[in-house]
Amino acid sequence: MGRKLALSDEILMKVEKPARYIGNEFNAVMKDKGNVDIRFCMCFPDIYEIGMSHLGIQILYSMFNSWEDVWCERVYSPWIDLDKIMREKEIPLFALESQDPIKNMDFLGITLQYEMCYTNILQILDLSQIPLFSKDRRETDPIVIGGGPCSYNPEPIASFFDLFYIGEGETQYRKLLDIYKENRRTGGSRLEFLQRASALPGFYVPAFYEEEYKEDGTIKGRRKLYENAPDTILKEIVMDVSDTYYPIKPVVPFMQITQDRVVLEIQRGCIRGCRFCQAGQLYRPVRERDVDVLKKYAVEMLKNTGYDEISLSSLSSSDYSGLNELLEFLIQECREKHINISLPSLRIDAFSLDVMSKVQDVKKSSLTFAPEAGSQRLRDVINKGLTKEDILNGAALAFEGGWTRVKLYFMLGLPTETEEDILGIGELSNDIAAVFFDTVPKEKRTNGRVQIVTSTSFFIPKPFTPFQWARMCTKEEFIEKAYQTKKGIMTQLNQKSIKYNWHEADVSVLEGIFARGDRKLANVIAKAYEKGCMFDSWSECFHNDVWMECFTQCGVDPDFYTTRERAEDEIFPWDFLDCGVTKEFLLREWKKAMAQTVSPNCRKQCQGCGANRFGGGVCLEKNRTTIPQQT
Repeated sequence: MGRKLALSDEILMKVEKPARYIGNEFNAVMKDKGNVDIRFCMCFPDIYEIGMSHLGIQILYSMFNSWEDVWCERVYSPWIDLDKIMREKEIPLFALESQDPIKNMDFLGITLQYEMCYTNILQILDLSQIPLFSKDRRETDPIVIGGGPCSYNPEPIASFFDLFYIGEGETQYRKLLDIYKENRRTGGSRLEFLQRASALPGFYVPAFYEEEYKEDGTIKGRRKLYENAPDTILKEIVMDVSDTYYPIKPVVPFMQITQDRVVLEIQRGCIRGCRFCQAGQLYRPVRERDVDVLKKYAVEMLKNTGYDEISLSSLSSSDYSGLNELLEFLIQECREKHINISLPSLRIDAFSLDVMSKVQDVKKSSLTFAPEAGSQRLRDVINKGLTKEDILNGAALAFEGGWTRVKLYFMLGLPTETEEDILGIGELSNDIAAVFFDTVPKEKRTNGRVQIVTSTSFFIPKPFTPFQWARMCTKEEFIEKAYQTKKGIMTQLNQKSIKYNWHEADVSVLEGIFARGDRKLANVIAKAYEKGCMFDSWSECFHNDVWMECFTQCGVDPDFYTTRERAEDEIFPWDFLDCGVTKEFLLREWKKAMAQTVSPNCRKQCQGCGANRFGGGVCLEKNRTTIPQQT
């Protein structure tokens, strides 16, 4: 099949990393466009290296292309150099596989992974010559659909999308595409397609609803503009994760990407229930993949890609019940082929360290702990089931095992935080360094000293978490907290062993605005994009002053979304969505946080969050205690 590149050699020679734009990678799916009924383009609104590392798109790409009547292609945000050339030369944005313009596709599916990519969504639409606002689109424009974690509060960007898919993509897309084909066959309009789509589980058409506000700017209610639109939309979820689509032949890029390895998703969800963590609530209940299925996937994927590393992906790998068996199999498979095994998100305990020492025979890279808070009191508030004793014992075992570099992750600005909690970050870092000197005799300290890298990020309250009611700190408060942390570290005995990093406060504040925002933010985002804001998650491209100017010009107060603690009965912009976890449960957890009460994990005792309605996963495991009475 002849394929002409959308960009000339002259342009490709001018831009950084031309491999981002030429497609035709190993395992990329090529089809004859004359033989398919539907053309779907999957988009990750960031550069190629980041988008290509995203498992969700690989899963859907593989599933869509397994259907004969569909050709699924990919597109990513062109970096600033190519963006400029495409605008000057009026080159429409194109899909990697066919190099055809996106505007000629039936669907453009955009992954909403991170709030700071919102202006990049507008870049994609604009370069594709698709009107930014859905109300301005013509019959011939692609249907723009959003999915991913940020679709659980799609309101700030609702005006730019025709449709949102809430939940896991494997369940309803086939039905949606069949409706689309049927609608086209009968000469139905774009609106008729959206009306029919809104009847499918998991689909949300923003144009069919309107928010009504109270005097104080909070939401009074939602009005339906199309009578058959559903009142609430329940997330879609795959209950049998072993028997579902998986990208056995993932696309392998020509260039290095952020995560250059085979990714094996071992389970979905998390039993832990940390109160700040959105993923832990959205992906309930925990569903494990069968060990034998994973063994088969691992062998096939390594064979189909030629990668020399395999990573086990999940929110908390140590909680996967088949981890030992899977690892023993992988260690045998990988040792003779010199394939590295990477194990992110392990809890640091004797079991995990034993696992890691088996896996990391060759090089002992750094260990990561995420205490999240500097004091036990604050760890109880956020329900981080980790005591100081756990952390220090884990560190001692690690140092005995030969590790000398430890990374620690904390959050600043958590609800109820005091100065004591902040100073606890330096104290805990110091205590871990002291454990090293107590544990490792002088003659065995190969690098002389232990290296502790302490990083703080700023707490951002997210929808569908117990902290969705919480106030968020101002930029000035965040900077003061980072300064206090640094000061606390510098007073420690082992300060020379501790390196401190912190995030930028401006970006965190903006992320907090988008995370809990409503439809009033669409005009601010459009204006910021008009003024050149793009790649806001890249510090060299982020212009906070421009954003603040746009808020002022649109008459929107950013503090309304961040520094205000919410009333218990406030209607949130995302309340019409149902992620499976009830608002009553989240409120109970918010109150328990304020009382510094810990909730046990799902395997120890069910907390009655509501996810048992899906009838599977951890909720139905045999040895669990019964659901406590709802209060």
